[in-house]
Parts: sequence; C-alpha cells; structure tokens
Amino acid sequence: MRSWLFVPGNRPDRIAKARGLSADVLILDLEDSVAISEKAAARSCVLEALREPRGANRLWVRVNPLESSDFEADLDTALEGGADGIVLPKAESGDCIRALGAACAARGQACPPVLAIATETAGAIFGLGSYAGLSSSLAGLTWGAEDLSAALGSARTRGEDGALTGPYALARNLTLFGAVAAEVQPVDTVWTDIRDLAGLEAECLAAVRDGFTGKMAIHPAQVPIINRCFRPSEEEIEAARRIVEAFEADPTAGVVAIDGEMIDMPHLKRSRLILQRAGEAT
Repeated sequence: MRSWLFVPGNRPDRIAKARGLSADVLILDLEDSVAISEKAAARSCVLEALREPRGANRLWVRVNPLESSDFEADLDTALEGGADGIVLPKAESGDCIRALGAACAARGQACPPVLAIATETAGAIFGLGSYAGLSSSLAGLTWGAEDLSAALGSARTRGEDGALTGPYALARNLTLFGAVAAEVQPVDTVWTDIRDLAGLEAECLAAVRDGFTGKMAIHPAQVPIINRCFRPSEEEIEAARRIVEAFEADPTAGVVAIDGEMIDMPHLKRSRLILQRAGEAT
C-alpha cells in the first residue's frame, strides 16, 4: 500500500470526496484532526462511512491512543464497521499491539491489521526493536515528527536546508529498521507543506531509495505523486521478474547468472518485494 491519506472523521463531505481519489488507504481520523467536542459525532460519521459499499480504497480508522478515554468507543466503531485496519497513535512498543489485540479479543473479534505510529514520544524510540513476531496483526510501522517535536520541546524538525534535524532523522531511520526487522511495511511520515509538491516528490524518492514502501498524505494533491514515486518502474519490474523466474527454474540454486551478473538470495528477496509493490499498485 503506497498512499495513506488522512481524512477528518467528522467531515462526511471530505470522506465522500476522498473515495473518488486513487489513495490506496483512506485513514478515517478520530484523533488529532477531530476536536474533543466532536469525537462522538465523528464516530457516528465514520461508522456510516464504513457501512457504505467499499470502492477501490481500503478504509482504516485512526483511533485515539490506548490510554485515552476515547479509545474504547473508537475501537468499537472500527470493529462494528468492519474497518480494513486500525492506525494506532502513540504506540510505545510491541506491547501496545498486544494490548490492542487483547481489547479486540475481549470483544470476541480478531484484531484487524494495524499500522502503528511508533515515534510520537521520547520513550517510543527505545521500543522500535520490540515489534518483531507481531506480523500476524501488525501490518506496518510509521513515524511522526509533530508529536515527537512537542514531546522533545524542539523548535523545528528541519534545518534551514529542509533536511530533517538529527533527532527526527534518527526516528525515521529507526522506524525503517524496526519495520524491516518485524517483517512489516515501513511507511514514511507526512510531508506537511501541501504547497510544495516538488519537495514532496523529492522526499518520496528518497524514501523509496532507502527502503520505505509507502507514505502518508494529508492532502488529495499529494496522492498521485506518492503513487507514482512508490510504484516500481517497468525496468525494475522486468528485472525482478527475470530474477524470480530464474530461481523458480532451479529451486536448489543459491546463485544464478543473469546477463553475466551473479545474482544471489538478497537480490531474490528484493525482487519479490518489487513485484509485491507492483502488484499492489495495479
């Protein structure tokens, strides 16, 4: 899943408009984009949206944090509506995923796939290596700079050159390592300047280069750029097919030769990931 577009849960007009977009996932938000006074109304709106016939978009729900007073009602809404997945903010460690699973089990339901926002507190950084073994319920890890900035008391998250400052580059990189170690999807955070689409494209390409497989969005105009950048090129797809086919032709081989180049297991693993990304993009 390449593009993950946040949509305020209390705005049925925006939800309806977002359904016509090419975002792989619509995140119906019950957390940050909804005022406290609007939480109950947002849950009703999200439940109605979940009950409508599904289109091409997958519908996930961002609930409020586990420790919040809104979490239980948010979870009930997501489960009752049959949400395709849950976005869990303020995740501190793998124990939060287990707690979410236990809350679902207590309701007699299996836990939907979970995307954990895993860097929003200082303590969460130290938990990024604890998500291994949870891939049956955990679909991905992502990170966020704004809440972490508030937690750290940082003046800015980026330097004058636009690059992430040290603490936020660290959070991003550790999220990537944590997701890969847990064998789940690494998803890059939002690009907050909705007017700077060139900057978004550059950041998407950097994320693809480093190993991220998707990116969150906060504006519809960002979705086509994210989709384009995270879809492998035809050349990459064809090369990946040839590698996979070569190993399938000789399942006992540890190394194969293609065009005079020796190809081994890391190449095969990367090729399978490329084809998986291409399949999700079609």
